[in-house]
Amino acid sequence: MSRHPVVVLGSILVDGYLGSLTTEERMLLHLCDNILPEGEWEAPAALTQAGISAAVHVQRKHVPRTLKRLEKQGDIVTSKRHVPGAKQRRHVYGLTASGREKAELLRVNTLKQTVTCSDGQTVLSDLRGAAQATLDLLSHIDEAMHYHENPVVSPVSNPEGVASLDAQAGEHLIRRLFARAWEDGRITKDEQYLLSEVVEFLGMHPERVRRLSDEARREQKAPPPEEIYRDMLRQALIDDELVDDEIALLETVRIAYGFDRLTHDKLLNEAKQTPLIPENVRTYKSALNTAMDDGVITEDEGAMLKTLQTTLNITDSQHASLLAELRDTIE
Repeated sequence: MSRHPVVVLGSILVDGYLGSLTTEERMLLHLCDNILPEGEWEAPAALTQAGISAAVHVQRKHVPRTLKRLEKQGDIVTSKRHVPGAKQRRHVYGLTASGREKAELLRVNTLKQTVTCSDGQTVLSDLRGAAQATLDLLSHIDEAMHYHENPVVSPVSNPEGVASLDAQAGEHLIRRLFARAWEDGRITKDEQYLLSEVVEFLGMHPERVRRLSDEARREQKAPPPEEIYRDMLRQALIDDELVDDEIALLETVRIAYGFDRLTHDKLLNEAKQTPLIPENVRTYKSALNTAMDDGVITEDEGAMLKTLQTTLNITDSQHASLLAELRDTIE
């Protein structure tokens, strides 16, 4: 099972070997290691959308799409359970019998991979610690299939470690929110509520949140609330749509900052005018999507894309990343 690393723009920005797996594959591996308890009223946070998002290094907004695809394939089931620390019951997800069979086969094949470590070459299964999650093990493998003692990339649900580029965007947002909250030297209850809503949405570890709070308090560079809200909108619009959870979170932030609907509309328009993904990348992605419509890029389409890639100054890495993102959407 040969893999090539990818760093996908916009929705899936993961370093190392993990970046070669599709979101669907990472979700199957995560759910394979985190079993939904049968007949119980409580379930772990790892099985919520926030928990899954944090574990598989994908923006929360992209999780429902893959979950729906897995559910349609008959690989997962959904349930509403109480989650420790949550005020209301949450949707949680688990594997069906067929989903578990598929996930376990994927895990077995993945752990057969040969990697290079300090003692020479070995298979991944020999490096796996007792009760270690598969995704955690894979986070130590770089794109050249070398094992590192420290993770190449760490999910925001972990207290420490370098987060993926996608997760770093969430960390940046939290840091800016804390900087605003610490501006007067203390965090009010209303500010605590707002921050907890955003943190819960991102599935971020409390220790990581505490570190970001300390950094923001030391720096004391508070951005205006309009700038924070505009940044949130730009991140939410990265795939040109707002999902229900994002709309609810944005509404919470809008009310907390005292913005009326006119201000929201103004900032939304500004966010649309200054997207996070450059126009040349968006144009190339659209052409690539058209070429991939039938699942195959023909020789003629390949030649056309190569010309367009040069014209738009798209690097080979960006091309590979966008192609991987489209593959993940199709699979």
